[in-house]
Amino acid sequence: MSVKFRRPLLFASGALLAVAAVAVPVVAGTAAAEPGAAGAGNQARIVGGNQASLSDHPYVVYLTDAGGNQFCGAVIVSSTAVATAAHCAKALAKQDVRVVAGREDKRTDAGQVLGVSKVWISQSYTDPTRGNDIAVLTVRGQLGYRPAKLPDTGDTGLYTTGTQATVLGWGRIAEGGDRSDYLRSAQVPVVSDSECHADYTVYDQRTMVCAGYEEGGVDACQGDSGGPLVVGDTLIGIVSFGDGCAKAKKPGVYTRVSTYSDDIEVQAKPRLLG
Repeated sequence: MSVKFRRPLLFASGALLAVAAVAVPVVAGTAAAEPGAAGAGNQARIVGGNQASLSDHPYVVYLTDAGGNQFCGAVIVSSTAVATAAHCAKALAKQDVRVVAGREDKRTDAGQVLGVSKVWISQSYTDPTRGNDIAVLTVRGQLGYRPAKLPDTGDTGLYTTGTQATVLGWGRIAEGGDRSDYLRSAQVPVVSDSECHADYTVYDQRTMVCAGYEEGGVDACQGDSGGPLVVGDTLIGIVSFGDGCAKAKKPGVYTRVSTYSDDIEVQAKPRLLG
């Protein structure tokens, strides 16, 4: 039995390339997640959600490969940087990653497409199920959209059990289903640390937070990795991994942003040219 993270989908010359998925043992009886491939195309879109507007969430962006294939989500944290999952940042070489901002519908050419000049990944990261699944990408140029707010380091108030949060992305709308062309969002409640640990033995409450319904039905999915979980406009989580999508008693697992607020601020600070 294993849990596999919500990896990106990578494409080359129109063909889907398989990328090894990370898997670790979990408690007996846990179902294996969808084996699927990884790539610069998508993480599953939001399951059980609705179409969302960038006018409400201008800080939500997505990542593509050099050919324009979306493979992960991300979130603006300053005029020159976005935060995403470490496993998204490691999916492609820096020179092959593009940040697409201000584009609600992937079929259009709205907004900005910026290259990446620098990649910071938490030094403690090894794979999503061991925590520290956080990265900051510095873009080439200036992002013309409002960033999300960061929680105070160590803040626990926003992580109270039952707090309603919003997850956003362009991933799959069902496990193994089609990828979304437009931004979607869903409301999910924060799950207690004890409950999440019961669902995932790998759960680390210092670096992770879970959100979802006990009965399932609403969740992030493949292609949403790296995207934001917000309370209001405050970023509390980054989509990291889960057992399939929207399964009962298998909430989504997110990077706990408050643990990394100081690191993100340092990396996101615009660099002065001298």
